[in-house]
This record gives sequence, C-alpha cells and structure tokens, in this order.
Amino acid sequence: MAVPSSSIFTLIPNQKFRRSNRRPTVALESTNSAEVLTLGHFRVLPLEIFHILLKYLSVNDISIMSMVSKAISGHLSGYISSPAGSRRLLRQDFHCAGLMELRKDAPILEHYRALGLLFKRCTLLLPTRERLKYIHKMVSEVSCFKLCGCLSPTQCLGLFCYGAFLKILTAGWDELECHRVYIFLCDSTNLPRKVQTLVNSKPGSSRKLELRVRLFCRNVLLDHWTHRSDTAFWLSRLLKPWPMVNQARLLYIVFGPVSAIDGHVAWLKMTEGMSDEISLKGLADAIKLLYDTEAKEWTADDVISLVDELTVLPHEWLLENNVRLLILSGNSICFTFMASKAVNGRTVDLARMVAFLALGSRRVSMVTGEARMRHFRLGGDAETGSAGREAPRQAVVHAAGSHDEGGKWGHCTLFIHCMCYDSIV
Repeated sequence: MAVPSSSIFTLIPNQKFRRSNRRPTVALESTNSAEVLTLGHFRVLPLEIFHILLKYLSVNDISIMSMVSKAISGHLSGYISSPAGSRRLLRQDFHCAGLMELRKDAPILEHYRALGLLFKRCTLLLPTRERLKYIHKMVSEVSCFKLCGCLSPTQCLGLFCYGAFLKILTAGWDELECHRVYIFLCDSTNLPRKVQTLVNSKPGSSRKLELRVRLFCRNVLLDHWTHRSDTAFWLSRLLKPWPMVNQARLLYIVFGPVSAIDGHVAWLKMTEGMSDEISLKGLADAIKLLYDTEAKEWTADDVISLVDELTVLPHEWLLENNVRLLILSGNSICFTFMASKAVNGRTVDLARMVAFLALGSRRVSMVTGEARMRHFRLGGDAETGSAGREAPRQAVVHAAGSHDEGGKWGHCTLFIHCMCYDSIV
C-alpha cells in the first residue's frame, strides 16, 4: 500500500544544545584555589587536627586569627559550631561560689566579653539578620541566658555575662541594627508577653516573674553601657511600646526598691513609710536619663506625666518620698514638675510640696554637708533665716513664670498657700 505524499515528513534529530560549563568551572577552581592559598600552612592539615590546635589558643588569640582571611574565619566558625568548640567556648559555670561578689571582675565575665568580640569578627561579612540567627543558634544552648531558664536567678551571673557579650557584639552598630537586636531578643525570650502579664495584673501578684523581668532588663539591656545615649536608647525600647500607665509600672519593676531578704520588688515601700536615698536612686537616675537631651524620643511633658503616674503606684506615695524623688532627679525636673502643678491650678498640693522640699533640702544638708547642700537646695541659704524660707517661694515663681504665658494664676494666691510651710520650717 502506497503512502500518500502529503503524509511524508522529515525527521529532525532530537539534539539538545548545552551551554559550555568551561568558564564557570575555571572561575570556581580559581576561587577554591584562592581560598586554599589564604589558609597558608593550615591547608595541609585535616580539619580535625586544626580543631585540636585551636584548643591551645585563648579566645582572644582565636579572635585575632579570625581576621586573617575569609577562609580562616569560615574554619573558625565551623569550630565554634562544633560540639567540642561550643563546650569549650560557651562556659556555663555561672553559680560558682564568690562570683556574685566579684561580679564585674569575674573571670567568666571577661571570657564572654572576649567571646562577643570573636562572634563579632567571625560574622562580620554576614547581614544583620543572618548574624543574629547564627548567634541565637549558639547561645540558645545556654539555659541561664534565657529569661526564665535559671532556677536561682539571684545567685546566677548568666544574664550579666549575656549582657556583656551582647554589648561587645553590637558596639558600633547603628540604631536600626540595634532595634533588630531588640526585636530578636523579644522573639527569643517572649519578653513583650511577659511584660503585658505584669502590667495588666495586680502589683506583687507575680513576684517571681517581676524579679526575672527586672534581672533580664537590667543585666542584659541596661547596666553595661558607658554612654548615656546608649542606655536611653535601650530603655526607650522597653518603655515606648506601652501606654503611660504601663510605662510607669514597668519603670518601677525595673528600677524600683527591692526587698533586702528575697530581692523581690517592694511595692509598698513608698506608701507605708519614709524611704532612703538608695531605694530611690535607681528611679531618679532613670528619670534624669529620659529627661536628658540625649533621649530624643522623650519630651519634658512625657517625663513629668511619667513621674505623676509613678508616684501613685500602687497607691499614692507619702509626700516625703515624692519630694525626695524630685530632689534626687535634679533641679530642672523639680522646677518643671512644680510649674506643671501650678499651671493646672493645684496650688494646695504645690504649697505642701514646697514645704516638704524645704524640709527635704534641710535633711539632705544636715546629713551630707555643705557641698551636697549647695547641690540640692532650691536657691538662697536653705539653712538659716528668712533667706532659707524665701528660697522655695522664689524657685516656684521662677518655674511657674516660664510656663504661665497667659497669666492663668496669680503669684499672690501662690504665696498665700506657700505661707503654710512657715509653721513647719
């Protein structure tokens, strides 16, 4: 049977044309050869022998070695990730006797400072996100670095070492990268959820969690920085996501007075009796830090509102403690706080505060001497005669005058109310 001519066709050979791999192969070989050359004499050693040699080097020596070349740095990163390297480098003897007394001079703290520099150099060429992933993979093995990981947090130096490690690691990073570090810490510790639990519950109802959050915030985020602007940045990261009332609660948890027996937050110390300067120093320093010009995210009104909320936790403070906090916070905050009361028409509260300010200044001068008296007094001679009694009045007039643009209240009314302190001073 003949095949119709219309059905005849020509078969084309099924050939696949491939691109030449010759050039990439040459490039890959040249790259590998370059990496081998940068290893120097270590290129003839098996990796296991190389790791054995690293055991005889200190952390500082390994850190310096990581800057030799990219190939060496990669080999060192592999050593850090190995079981033997992580056991040696990630020391976990945080509960040895005498460590808490040494604290800032403890050898293990210096070890983690050096380790932070080693991690910084080994991950230098990685993006911030990849660096944090690598670091999290390594430090997640240390239980004492976790917010609720240690069974005896008050006797543990783990969080303090973690803070020293992070400080060296992030030194020189810009604010955007440091903000990513804070997000990384929040994700790895679930810090926002735990803070939300505390600020939404009754003060003192979760004492153990309050203690753990306080230790984590102080030891990891706040206590290691030498520049005030760095401390203000991390403190702002902690406070700014929350409303003003919750900011005051969190500030008291982190910086407020604690019990000398178990270290838990002492919520009733400001409402039941007069407090000493040591108990208020942490809060006063934090308020001064936020009021400082280096704290770019805070205005004077924000800080005064925060102080207002703080002095009613868990109930209204004794006026003596309120005044002592203002004295320790400095004249600028004290004047602004009194002017705020005057502008809002709270002249009776202002008069009582002036009276206790005069008494507080006198007590401070009697205890600490003439030099400290000049630092804390509001003006004039707070020790003798009518000049001492006139100084608080003039201080209030000076503070309120700069805020009373529309003449909302009269100086005469203020002076009448301020006269009530004459019977006390």
